[in-house]
Amino acid sequence: MTVAVTGYATHVPGLSARDLPGSPAEPAVAADQAHVVLGRKGLLAKEPATRLALCAVHAALGLPPGRPTGPVAGAGTTAVVVSSNLGNVQTVCAVVDEMRASSGHAVSPLLAPNASSNIIASSIAIRYGITGPNFMLCAGATSGLDAVRLGARLLRAGRTDRAVVVGVEPDDEIARGLLGLRATPPGGFSEPRAAAACVLLTRYDPAAEGPAVLLDRVTRSARPPEGAAGLRLDPHPGLGGVSLTERVGETYGALGVLQVAAATGWLLDPASTHTAAEVTCGDPEDGYATARLSLTAASQDWLAPTAEVIFR
Repeated sequence: MTVAVTGYATHVPGLSARDLPGSPAEPAVAADQAHVVLGRKGLLAKEPATRLALCAVHAALGLPPGRPTGPVAGAGTTAVVVSSNLGNVQTVCAVVDEMRASSGHAVSPLLAPNASSNIIASSIAIRYGITGPNFMLCAGATSGLDAVRLGARLLRAGRTDRAVVVGVEPDDEIARGLLGLRATPPGGFSEPRAAAACVLLTRYDPAAEGPAVLLDRVTRSARPPEGAAGLRLDPHPGLGGVSLTERVGETYGALGVLQVAAATGWLLDPASTHTAAEVTCGDPEDGYATARLSLTAASQDWLAPTAEVIFR
């Protein structure tokens, strides 16, 4: 069975489609302005990471601005898989501080649910009426592509017909402090950046019209793979390919999903001459994960190259 990427979106506050494929036409809104995309109802007490993740999912599903009026199509056979290492650490620290200073009774009932590490994945499922498998991954530097791999495995195992795979990280004070404790990555530290991305994975249907991007199996290794020909998104600056960390900032657990979304956008760009892409995330401590994407032969005929792509 072959897995296809049938939807994608990136949501990095301040960046637009001119800066990063999958972004809104106008610069993406910050978490405190998420109501512009999602509507105001249901956002009270939602954390920044949850709000950014919801914005990315909303765009990937192709929904108009505002709160959905009911479950999305196929909600009963859709899975949610989210990658975020630091998504709710600020809330956890706030809850602990409140309990130390007073007692558990002092913790706001609106804040307490956000202390669950699954809050982002569950919030997505609740908002869009999704009742399939629901997973939250906090797996270090490879977490983004680990989430992509899990989404693909759910499809191959017949557990779901569609996987909503999300990567998101905040850039609050606690998150920045924890990122600063990591070993210095190759290429040095980059400024942390709040970011979210979403890709929709389904089984490939050769009869479907339009171009299609296929996802190969995600592999693991102790080192980044040797440079491959074509479009390559690298885990660190200075490896010869495109580094989203260098262009966007440190996005940690969101990086793998952000890379897949961006690579999909570049492959589907009629101005691109690329027919395949390789994306890698990770670091020397956590190891590396790599995914390969490719356009079908029919897609290559559908997308006639016309000019050079913006990012090389």
